[in-house]
Amino acid sequence: MANTKSAQKRIEINKRNRLRNKYYKTSVRTLIKIFFINLDIYKVSQDSNDKKQLNKILSSIYSLMDKGTKKNIFHKNMAARKKAKLAKYLKAV
Repeated sequence: MANTKSAQKRIEINKRNRLRNKYYKTSVRTLIKIFFINLDIYKVSQDSNDKKQLNKILSSIYSLMDKGTKKNIFHKNMAARKKAKLAKYLKAV
């Protein structure tokens, strides 16, 4: 347990930051899983609505990654690498 006021404050700040980081990381992971599920659906159907849905999911992944990078949750190169890989998967279809 913390002995000083400043140590107690650091504990509270770390808890807040951990929850924020967890939100971004889990949201991105979940959206990537949804992206791949919809990518498989689009491979079979080749429907324009499925393509629009994929682009919508991809843009939300990009948005969350960029915001997380801005807040130092993700390293900028890691975010760029993942975004490029996802775009490559979409382009290959």
